[in-house]
Amino acid sequence: MELSVSIEPGKNGYYIASCPAIKGCHSQGKTVEEALINIKEAVIGCLEVLG
Repeated sequence: MELSVSIEPGKNGYYIASCPAIKGCHSQGKTVEEALINIKEAVIGCLEVLG
């Protein structure tokens, strides 16, 4: 399964990541790479909860 994510610069030097296909699925990271890792984990968690 492939899902699109968006990563944008946020406040205080962090990057904000979100998955528009899953309402409320967001994460952040100090770098783009960290934000991508974190949003992947968040997507997995959201999908597990949604079942």
